[in-house]
Amino acid sequence: MTVDRRSFIKTAAMSAATTAAFGSSRESRAVPLPVLEPNATLTWNKAPCRFCGTGCHVLVGVENDKVVAIQGDLKADVNKGLLCVKGYHVGSILYGPDRLTQPLARKDGKLVPISWDEAIDIVARRINRNPAGFAYYGSGQWTIPEGYAANKFTKGGLGNNHIDPNARLCMASAVTGFLATYGVDEPAGCYDDLDACNVLICWGNNPAEMHPVLFSRVLDRKTRGEKVTIIDMETRRTRTSDLADHHILFKPQSDLAIANGIARLLIKNGTYDKAFVERHCSFRKDSDPPALFGAPSTFEEYARLLEPYTPEYVEAISGVKADDLRMLADLFGRRDTRITSLWCMGMNQHTRGTAINTLVHGIHLLSGHFGRPGDAPTSLTGQPSACGTAREAGTLAHLLPGGRLVANEAHRKHAEEYWNLPEGRINPKPGKHTVAMWESFCQPDGEIDTIWVQVTNPGQTLPNLGKLFDPKAGLDDKFLIVSEVYPTATTRLADLVLPSAMWVEKNGIFGNSERRTQQWFKMVEPPGEARDDCWQTIAVAHRLMELGHEGMKDKDGRFLFGVRDETGAEVPVWDWAHYYDVNVDRHLYEEYRPFSRLKHKDLAPYDVLVEHRGLRWPVVEQADGTWRETRFRFSEFDDPYVTEGAEFQFYHSTTKDDRAQIWFRPYDEPPEMPDAEYPLWLSTGRVLEHWHTGTMTRRVPQLDRAMPGAYVEMNRVDARRLGIRSGEKVVLETKRGGIELPAWIGGRGEPPEGTVFVPFFDETLLINDLTLDAHDPFSKQPDYKKCAVRVRKASAEGA
Repeated sequence: MTVDRRSFIKTAAMSAATTAAFGSSRESRAVPLPVLEPNATLTWNKAPCRFCGTGCHVLVGVENDKVVAIQGDLKADVNKGLLCVKGYHVGSILYGPDRLTQPLARKDGKLVPISWDEAIDIVARRINRNPAGFAYYGSGQWTIPEGYAANKFTKGGLGNNHIDPNARLCMASAVTGFLATYGVDEPAGCYDDLDACNVLICWGNNPAEMHPVLFSRVLDRKTRGEKVTIIDMETRRTRTSDLADHHILFKPQSDLAIANGIARLLIKNGTYDKAFVERHCSFRKDSDPPALFGAPSTFEEYARLLEPYTPEYVEAISGVKADDLRMLADLFGRRDTRITSLWCMGMNQHTRGTAINTLVHGIHLLSGHFGRPGDAPTSLTGQPSACGTAREAGTLAHLLPGGRLVANEAHRKHAEEYWNLPEGRINPKPGKHTVAMWESFCQPDGEIDTIWVQVTNPGQTLPNLGKLFDPKAGLDDKFLIVSEVYPTATTRLADLVLPSAMWVEKNGIFGNSERRTQQWFKMVEPPGEARDDCWQTIAVAHRLMELGHEGMKDKDGRFLFGVRDETGAEVPVWDWAHYYDVNVDRHLYEEYRPFSRLKHKDLAPYDVLVEHRGLRWPVVEQADGTWRETRFRFSEFDDPYVTEGAEFQFYHSTTKDDRAQIWFRPYDEPPEMPDAEYPLWLSTGRVLEHWHTGTMTRRVPQLDRAMPGAYVEMNRVDARRLGIRSGEKVVLETKRGGIELPAWIGGRGEPPEGTVFVPFFDETLLINDLTLDAHDPFSKQPDYKKCAVRVRKASAEGA
């Protein structure tokens, strides 16, 4: 099947607007693809899309203080003028009829309007009564300045490290995988690899629907006659499977065995890249007790540990045919091809997420398919600034900005010097990660008594909601603050709701999946009294200082978030009336930028970002005063930090010898498996039309009509055995909870026999009431992709 890139995007958009029938017909609606020419009545400006981590650039058309048009940005390297169906409708997310427009406080069980002054005072006094019990919960949707301010507020001001983003739920295992392999986080390659690879392997992800603009780059090449082999390795059939040359179905968790099997064949066949390995790699294995950086090993021990993973043994574990495993190993063993691996939640939302990440990196290192255009192991992200804000700005509970660790004394001193703090202000103990934070908050005697949530919806996205969120309803001494744009599953239990500005209603900077930092300016006013999240943090910090909290001052007694104008006079940015007297984003970003140099993640100056559609770090200044981005890290031909003559240099190596680590990690079974009582696998994920919990996309009429509610995908054999027809209501039950929703059989996706799939975008059907909170031991990332479930017809017991 051949599909050119524009046809693929158009097909995706059209299909999103047509019927998604559950056994009955619906009116078919096509979403028009806007192709708008600039005209005199519209003002156009650049911005990255508000949705996923791809980082597509859009041109935003504004008229009369309203976004009225969106088109893909032809000047943007990421998307070259194309958008997915969500991107074409991104402007509409601002204008849902139920936008939150004024602060709301819960009084006598109801949320009632209050003033901003009262709201800021409530937050500050609540924090001030027990700073050690306060936690900040954000996401990869924070802009870089927002996340940096929240991080400085918590770690530099309050002196506790209880701040974590929901990125812990989606890419934390990618982080630990990069760290354990290279000693530093984030991909070495970039999207250019998609234009140069001969083989694209999708490891448990579905880019045709989740990252369609990126996937279309490869389809476009195939249409033009280029030979590109797409291999889809999945636990269910998806639209990526339909467009792939090879679809390899494997059993949940068995990706570890598959990776080990490929590595074993490379060694047995003598097709691994001996010169690359001897010059640039070392070997690691799990330590006792387990630790992220493990224990040293040798090539000989590595080969011995791999020996059990024969093609036949791997087939018995995974269901993957021995010949398919040999095919994969043969491809990696070839020197005349370029291989790019892509992955996302399938490998990350995994109780062995760190392990499988390191194993896939290891296959690329062992085979030498690394560091040249088209040869790259690349993790994709689901949020627009999971990389830029959660990872680089250090909003994870154990991090400081720029890849520093709170547990590292030298790193703490760096931050205290940059922030002009008294020595010892920053706490050396890592804060509570997401699962631990909410578990503590939901226990009567838990030390966390106040959580401030910004730009995320934990009442829908946390696993095992009955344990990690719902108990808050019965705990009067726990206080939940939520900064939001719409009512959500989280605001239903909030004690205080703060209305926030969104996307182009404020200045912003994101960092996307290929290390590209992207800036935009405010274009329209937010509705009513909605205000920037960053301002909210600064206003609370100033109120805390007024209440006598010394942590909101630096060691010279000045406000922690002091901003001065060109004359040196302090601007009262904590006062909303003066917040936009200066560019606070520029001030915070330039304050943060020096942090980026320690780990060679050098960021471009703010004013340089203004002139570009994003730049990929490290960005270094040239002799002529221009700034040069880096496409391929650790490769001498492109990375300015690689020593001349080294060819490749892993300059943050955990072994301090410029070598990357090739790991052995054994396969083991997941913590919960189907049994006689719960005989099926349950997996969860996203759909094309909706982004994450649907807070924004369900307010877009075209997207909501196209996919109005959640469903359960079932295999035909399972459905026939249970007497279930497409469209009928069924009940799903796990050890944690149950849910009733319609069955969809023979739809866009097809799980194998013994597996069901449910998307999580629908706040009226919370699949995370059922999911497991078991998590990876190193990344602390929960596993949303596999737990045991049973299914029955809703009518069977009168449900």
